[in-house]
Amino acid sequence: MGNSGDKRFLPDGEPSLPALREAARRCQGCSLYRNATQTVFGTGPPDATFMFVGEQPGDQEDRQGAPFVGPAGRVLARAIEEAGIDRDRVYLTNAVKHFKFQTRGKRRIHERPSAAEIAACRPWLTAELRVVDPVVTVVLGATAARALLGPAFRVTRRRGEPIPRGVGSYYVATIHPSAVLRAPSGQRGPAYEGFLADVRVAARLGGR
Repeated sequence: MGNSGDKRFLPDGEPSLPALREAARRCQGCSLYRNATQTVFGTGPPDATFMFVGEQPGDQEDRQGAPFVGPAGRVLARAIEEAGIDRDRVYLTNAVKHFKFQTRGKRRIHERPSAAEIAACRPWLTAELRVVDPVVTVVLGATAARALLGPAFRVTRRRGEPIPRGVGSYYVATIHPSAVLRAPSGQRGPAYEGFLADVRVAARLGGR
């Protein structure tokens, strides 16, 4: 999938999640670290059945240092619960570990990561997948899809489809939960129901 990223900052050998998290705090593989408050690494058990991969931290994630703690995270948490997935079996992370934004007045407005920034962060995501080795990796939105499934993959065409990752493991791509929040008010319900249907596919593959 092109550039394999900057591996200089990864710990040697076969690291644990705590070792990866600590090393990621010092990552300077792209310029995003300069303005972000902190690295936001993944959270969850090392033997998780389900890994949910989003785009990048948002404003609240950047401030709190944890993924999916803002409004999109609440949408995701609701879908995970309604799909019958045990949160203790879930690992949450992002394709890019630093918040990319523009400042407008007092607000920090999300900016989509570039292909180079996604590639620079890919070694961290690859390492997380290697350690956790989930049964189902839920790919949330176009940026995560680019990182994991390549630039030619289109979420809109293949969402909810089990895609083999390895022996007995799968990817399932869907929209990012923030897309539900951005939908016009009259379309927000159907957007959420479509998102939930995709998460339910993942739940069935993982045996809940």
